[in-house]
Amino acid sequence: MPEFNQITPEIRAKLEKIVGKGNVSSLKEDLDKHAIDESPLEPHPPTLVVTPANTQEVQRVLRLANAELIPVTPQGCRTGLSGASHPIHGGIALSLEGMNSIIEIDEDNLMATVEPGVLINDFHEATEKLGLYYPPDPGQESGSIGGNISTNAGGMRAMKYGVTRDFVNGLEVVLTSGEVIQVGGKNVKDSTGYSLIDLIIGSEGTLGVVTKAILRLIPQPKFTSLIYAPFTSTMDAVNAVREIIKQKIVPFGLEYMPQHAVLMAEKHLERKLPDNSHPAYLIVAVEANSKEELDRQLETAGEACIEMGAVDAYIADNAQRQSQIWEARKCLFDAYMATYMLDEADICIPRSMIPDYVERAEEIGEKHGVLLVPVGHAGDGNLHYFIIKKDETPEEDWDELMEAALSDLIDLSLEMGGTSSGEHGLGYTKRHYLEREVGPAQVELMKGIKATFDPNGILNPDKVWV
Repeated sequence: MPEFNQITPEIRAKLEKIVGKGNVSSLKEDLDKHAIDESPLEPHPPTLVVTPANTQEVQRVLRLANAELIPVTPQGCRTGLSGASHPIHGGIALSLEGMNSIIEIDEDNLMATVEPGVLINDFHEATEKLGLYYPPDPGQESGSIGGNISTNAGGMRAMKYGVTRDFVNGLEVVLTSGEVIQVGGKNVKDSTGYSLIDLIIGSEGTLGVVTKAILRLIPQPKFTSLIYAPFTSTMDAVNAVREIIKQKIVPFGLEYMPQHAVLMAEKHLERKLPDNSHPAYLIVAVEANSKEELDRQLETAGEACIEMGAVDAYIADNAQRQSQIWEARKCLFDAYMATYMLDEADICIPRSMIPDYVERAEEIGEKHGVLLVPVGHAGDGNLHYFIIKKDETPEEDWDELMEAALSDLIDLSLEMGGTSSGEHGLGYTKRHYLEREVGPAQVELMKGIKATFDPNGILNPDKVWV
């Protein structure tokens, strides 16, 4: 890691000349705001928050920072869960929130061009008004497109459609030298050279700064509905996932919630769900372009749930009911964070292994004296385990217990052919797990890629690996 320099009054003056005096801040409230994300990591305040308005300003900021050896941490809405947007070494927090224009929605080519600060929820609304669909739905609606690209975010529709990577067709990226590169575009096919776009996506802001993205769209399905199914045991619920897929139904969402999470959602939203009295629940969401096909999928999925032990299969067949159930699922992180001291494991395993994983994870909770609450994307094997401090645990013991439980959950995932992060990234808090998963040879390859893109190591230093 290089020795970074401090931001002098002269460097600040140059930054103010680039982006305007009002877009360079050292006010405490701004530094505090940009010192955190939604991880449990202690704050790391930057020296300055710099807010560019366009690609040209990003170029000039990076060129100056690179010449002066000032660390730069690209930031979106700071909704990440692994500390990737923490300015570990101070320096510049490069806020891209102001670059938030939907530049174009190209209906002929089914593509949209956006800036990185566009909120995922705003983009969904804009495209769906036109009968178009951007499937990635990470659940954190206040997150930005740039942040989703940075972590290759997944979400609740990944089972059917894939993750962010599958819908990014082109990027404009500023390198630390100030050079701008265009990777990909509106063309559907491209077999030219190495796929640099796939290096940028998921790189957590360590290789370059994304200033524009070309995103792929599809026609929006005409009909949607979902099933809310209570089960008398966790094993019945996760086995129902297997049965639904075996019936050749591919829901766009297939989510698991234990009773603990259902009760937490009801308390947080101050609203009842159709049932809260059973140990486990599945949300099965289907869509189609005809009512007949939708009904067929609902009937087949509902019968699979009942066959595997569901007590009932409640149908949410209108937008309001569906929205209420999705809101209960999406609010869980905020609900738990408001109530408990916790961290979250973001493991992903082959979905056929979910029953075994859930059963063995219970032993990990008992071993370390922590409460483990699994929720998540059962359809694609991405389970989010809330690791929760019990009331009787002394606060001074918590960090060690939490890290030990997290480590065992990740080891269990790797043992089953899974990964340490399905969609949140490694950032700063989980970077020490990378070598455990991929081995030293791959880590060295990654470090070589980083050195090629960012020879001085100024861009988001100390992230992804130790």
